[in-house]
Amino acid sequence: MTALSVSTSSAASLRADALVVGVAKGPKGIVLAPGAEAVNEAFEGKLAEVLGTLGATGAEGETVKVASPAGLKAALVLAVGLGEAAEGGYEPEALRRAAGVAARALAGAKKAALALPAESAEEVEAVALGGLLGSYAFGTYKGNGNGKEPVGELVVLTVRKGSKDAKAAVERATAIGEEMNRARDLVNTAPNDLTPKSFAAIAQAAGKEHGLKVEVLDEKALTKGGFGGLLGVGNGSTNPPRLVKVAYTHPKAKASLAFVGKGITYDSGGISLKPAGHNETMKCDMAGAAAVFAAVVAAKRLGLTVNVTAWLALAENMPSGSATRPGDVLRMYGGKTVEVLNTDAEGRLVLADAIVKAGEDNPDVIIDVATLTGAMVLALGTRTFGVMANSDELRENLHALAGEVGEQSWPMPLPADLKKGMTDSTIADLANMGERMGGGLVAGLFLQEFVAEGIDWAHLDIAGPAFHESAPFGYTPKGGTASAVRTLVRFAEQTAANGKA
Repeated sequence: MTALSVSTSSAASLRADALVVGVAKGPKGIVLAPGAEAVNEAFEGKLAEVLGTLGATGAEGETVKVASPAGLKAALVLAVGLGEAAEGGYEPEALRRAAGVAARALAGAKKAALALPAESAEEVEAVALGGLLGSYAFGTYKGNGNGKEPVGELVVLTVRKGSKDAKAAVERATAIGEEMNRARDLVNTAPNDLTPKSFAAIAQAAGKEHGLKVEVLDEKALTKGGFGGLLGVGNGSTNPPRLVKVAYTHPKAKASLAFVGKGITYDSGGISLKPAGHNETMKCDMAGAAAVFAAVVAAKRLGLTVNVTAWLALAENMPSGSATRPGDVLRMYGGKTVEVLNTDAEGRLVLADAIVKAGEDNPDVIIDVATLTGAMVLALGTRTFGVMANSDELRENLHALAGEVGEQSWPMPLPADLKKGMTDSTIADLANMGERMGGGLVAGLFLQEFVAEGIDWAHLDIAGPAFHESAPFGYTPKGGTASAVRTLVRFAEQTAANGKA
């Protein structure tokens, strides 16, 4: 795992395998970003000219390497593009992405120094987090020597001499980045290794490590408690379902939050089997559970003065002689009945059970996170998650917070007219399917039916950005991304600061 640190040393005097500087597109060619002054001096003021000769343009994500001259103790200088030059300072997301690109480009190096703009604590944190996320690599199943190891250490260079907030910024970035990488590891783990039972064991181990209270309901407890959604989805698998509660409490907390995550460790579609071409990446269908789990551990590591509980609704959706059939009726936790019209609309069934259970603790807010619908991907693409809520204020706040931390989201409505298809079942309270058009909204409306009166609730459909199948970009790798973790942590921080949700 890549180590993070901060230093006020000059870039020229720091011993490292590589020095990273930022460059941008100016009106007359490339310009050097703040932080590159000492490096430019070693190049006798001609660093931009040298980089331009080598083809650098300053475009976002571009990297150019050049051997270091005398005067630098690092062997290599890596210039990373920030995009358009910004006179008033670079946005944190631009710094995160640049640091991520640089860290990935320096895989195999033992130590690299990031001489990017890092004057404020916010900039220090952005560079540190981007570097840690960009250095991520999942090598569990790779043989020895198959691929380079992540960069061993990243040093964020800053001019904030004698300031404790720079060190605190790196510590915060470390906590959030490591938990995001934990979520990525979970999403990338093969489904024959990550089952509901093994996921629950991982949560228990993390609880022991970080002082969190973890409760696990196995199939016997779920049967006794009447969790028809989880049991109905898990019926077809030899790996039975679990409902896991991971609770962080703070003695001075004035508000409580519940984060509910969809944890389908593999989704074949069940009897409504997915066609070839749609099931190869379905190990990622537990990304919501990974996100809420990581967010609660991060909240504990940051010591936030708020109570936060994660509910992991874990099941494997498989076809077999014991699997739920289209046409079956499930009695959900809390008593509602649901006619199953499509067994591939299973995520909403496990979430419904968990939402009702979470509501029994009477939290101020429930937020569920799920790779729930392909319809949301069609609507918003692969980098943006949808935000729905029973409160306009909550929906807009989450959308704004997502933007603050660099996650793309979009507020979505819950039109009452789309409920009709679900409530038209002739034999049950609800059907798990409704109108085909607006399927992502229909799924949100279904979940809303299970939220207790008086509790604010939001639904994040991360089906698009949870699993990145194209080439890496910025600090985003191929595979699991840890989508929504930062938004949840930021919401918890805001709640802690305000003393209310």
